[in-house]
Amino acid sequence: MSNEETISGLAQRHKQILDLLLEKGSVSVSALAERLKVSEVTLRKDLSALEQQKKLYRTHGSAILASPYISDRHVNEKEKQNVNEKRAIAAHAARMVSANDSIIIASGTTMTFLARGLYDFSDRLTVITSALQVTSILSQNREIEVIQLGGFVRPSSMSVVGNSAEEMLRDFHCSKLFLGVDGITPDFGLTTTNVMEANLNRTMIRTAQKVVVLADSMKFGRIGFSKICETSDIDEIITDEGISPLMRKQLSEMGIETTVVSI
Repeated sequence: MSNEETISGLAQRHKQILDLLLEKGSVSVSALAERLKVSEVTLRKDLSALEQQKKLYRTHGSAILASPYISDRHVNEKEKQNVNEKRAIAAHAARMVSANDSIIIASGTTMTFLARGLYDFSDRLTVITSALQVTSILSQNREIEVIQLGGFVRPSSMSVVGNSAEEMLRDFHCSKLFLGVDGITPDFGLTTTNVMEANLNRTMIRTAQKVVVLADSMKFGRIGFSKICETSDIDEIITDEGISPLMRKQLSEMGIETTVVSI
């Protein structure tokens, strides 16, 4: 085989690998080797080359399109991303709130959009929140009783965390928790980038009758530093049309209601 043919064949195989990952999200090394009729040794060399080109990310025994690991970012940076998706997700969540409801609103940029959606709520409503921006918005409505949790302020998220906030929550029971996350994977669960926030989120989950996760489609397949809970611990996810059919299928098989909003 000529050198030109070898290079051509290698490029074709790399394209096939990326096409399969685009279709399936994650593929094992053994499955890729069998599909492409090459040895696992050859396949691992292919994956190493593609990873160096930043076209995929290798995990234990498999490959995915990009690194799932995320780092903490300031709320001012995050609120500029996927604005239309977050606004649509929050608008749907706001319609789930009823008169005389008692709800928890966690931290996150989508929660700020939710607060704006509830700004003109005309019935009695009690809101417990860790997010300072949520308090700032909803406390202007006299029909809404806002309980601001206390604790350490996280400047990057403009929210409180810590034992004080967790202790306050133990005195309450609410109908719904609206939860924001940094990452969701069916196998690893829900994650955030801060361990204290993960602890507070777990206490919120125990305080609420129903857990509703508000997450734009970019959060799926991502993993933050701290695990909040198993995916099976939540009741519903509200997301946008960017969620993959494979992810929706996996969530459905786990018995999790997934609501997809149009932009």
